[in-house]
Amino acid sequence: MKAVVHVPSHPADDPRSLADATWPDPTPGPRDLLVRVDAISVNPVDTKIRQRKAAGETRSVLGWDAAGKVLAVGAEVSRFKPGDSVWYAGELERPGANAERQVVDERLVGRKPSTLGMAEAAAMPLTAITAWELMFQRMGIPFGTQGRPGTLLVVGAAGGVGSIAVQLARKLTGLTVIGTASRESTRQWVTDMGAHHVVDHSRPLDAEVRAVAPDGVDYVLSLTRTEQHFAALVDVLKPQGKLGLIDDPDDSIDIRLLKRKSLSLHWEFMYTRSMFRTEDMGEQGRILDEVANLVDAGVVRTTLREHLGTIDAAHLWRAHQALESGRTIGKVVLEGF
Repeated sequence: MKAVVHVPSHPADDPRSLADATWPDPTPGPRDLLVRVDAISVNPVDTKIRQRKAAGETRSVLGWDAAGKVLAVGAEVSRFKPGDSVWYAGELERPGANAERQVVDERLVGRKPSTLGMAEAAAMPLTAITAWELMFQRMGIPFGTQGRPGTLLVVGAAGGVGSIAVQLARKLTGLTVIGTASRESTRQWVTDMGAHHVVDHSRPLDAEVRAVAPDGVDYVLSLTRTEQHFAALVDVLKPQGKLGLIDDPDDSIDIRLLKRKSLSLHWEFMYTRSMFRTEDMGEQGRILDEVANLVDAGVVRTTLREHLGTIDAAHLWRAHQALESGRTIGKVVLEGF
């Protein structure tokens, strides 16, 4: 089958570190689906793995966001059948989605929303799972009006996770949603996603937030550059507030600053369930089914922003470079081989 492979013998900043190749066809295990990959999106995890792999490592297939059709199922599969349209993010420790076919554990898979095309759907799985797990399962943000009225700050709200987090918070909770963005185009995008207020993270963030929330905020999703904003986030969080992270801040942050306000820190890594084969690994499939229902009901929209063409090394390199620029809005998608 056709695939785009990572070639670690080339430097990470060399376009030749991604190459078109012929790759062995995968074989599904007992709990696996064999999926024809129709569309993929690109995430920071793709670029980080490309940058970190050592020169001596073997070639590999990256990619952890896909939509496609089930071609075959393993003997113990119960949730899907050949012909079903699905979406998923998969798991880090198996070959990725930058190939014509992929095997994926059915517990990590959801039904593709019927109202979306393959490219529109491929934009969403990893970011939807990440946002859902962080907000509702790690931080315990209540649905609807179950909790007291509160305020949520989303730092980096125009990115992939931020784009879906803003929508979920606006539609599924009673929170006032503040997103951060620094350009006119990103400010408009965050507004379109449903934020009540948009503030500029290129300016002193504590002052920006307090201009719209003088008493501070109850929750923060810090999705990028946490070390840059850490002191300001501690300042604007109310006592007993909750700080959620997905990035990898350097050791300049001082978590002792959280103590005086009894702030709690919640770290989300979307691959924890699959990496450790947790008993609730199937929760990710359930989340994707729930998000599919929300999409088909018109509650949540795709976060696709840029379609770069077919799935090949040249287009995928462009997508990696776009992600590494730190200036993408929503999601970047490729479709077809």
